[in-house]
Amino acid sequence: MHNCIVAAVAFLVALPAWTTADESGFVSIFDGKTLNGWTLVGGAGRGYIIEGPNLVCPADGGGNLFTEKEYANFIFRFEFRMQPDSNNGVGIRAPLTGRTSQEGMEIQIIDADGPRYGKQRLRPEQLHGSLYDLIPARTGFLRKTGEWNEEEITANGRHITVKLNGVIILDASLDIVKEPAVLAKHPGLARPSGHLGFLGHGTRVEFRNLRIKELP
Repeated sequence: MHNCIVAAVAFLVALPAWTTADESGFVSIFDGKTLNGWTLVGGAGRGYIIEGPNLVCPADGGGNLFTEKEYANFIFRFEFRMQPDSNNGVGIRAPLTGRTSQEGMEIQIIDADGPRYGKQRLRPEQLHGSLYDLIPARTGFLRKTGEWNEEEITANGRHITVKLNGVIILDASLDIVKEPAVLAKHPGLARPSGHLGFLGHGTRVEFRNLRIKELP
């Protein structure tokens, strides 16, 4: 009996965070076979490709891959896997034109410890999970490159939350940004809705299990 209990506990510990998360109301936004429902803007090289069930930004591709649908308030869950020096981002409430991190908002996806970025002194608001160029996230919760990570981004009115591998790394109100020069540079902070997308920079990042729940 004792061995059975130990085995059961070990199994539960090994389960990914999503296994016990409430998935009611979530819908898939990537069918694992096509890019139906998505549009590529400013694509480079191969853009984005599909490998098995995964959506991939290859090293010889990139650009901004946006949902055709616009979202206002939502919870977005996905998994991603990076390689050394991977650099991407999640655009939220974004228009299809302009620089997403300014005209919309960008949640950073980056390996800041690789050969390239590890030699640079990135600002806190450029690190993974940060609201790019604006609000820094907590660090130290990314898994090793080559391993899958689970992330959840919630945009609810003026409140943005990012959860990485079960840990909240960003929990902030957009209203804390008050500097006139910063607000002028980032008009996207005022946008109530827009497209959701991935912002590739010619480095390999894989994505899977993309699903979203719209909030009132």
